[in-house]
Amino acid sequence: MKSTHPIRHLVEKALYIKKLTPDIENEINYELTRLGYVSEVDYEALELLMEEMDAGRVQLVPSL
Repeated sequence: MKSTHPIRHLVEKALYIKKLTPDIENEINYELTRLGYVSEVDYEALELLMEEMDAGRVQLVPSL
């Protein structure tokens, strides 16, 4: 991903489909490792994702 805020875009994808898939989760982890830090924008996106998951509006899809 060549985005300024790749994690935010991945979170947007998860929110849109209302699922945190293993692929999206792996991509988020990859970006966190690659960047070595979390921007404020990406941090806020991750917080929102966690809130949506806690509220049951986004499902965690287990890997098979």
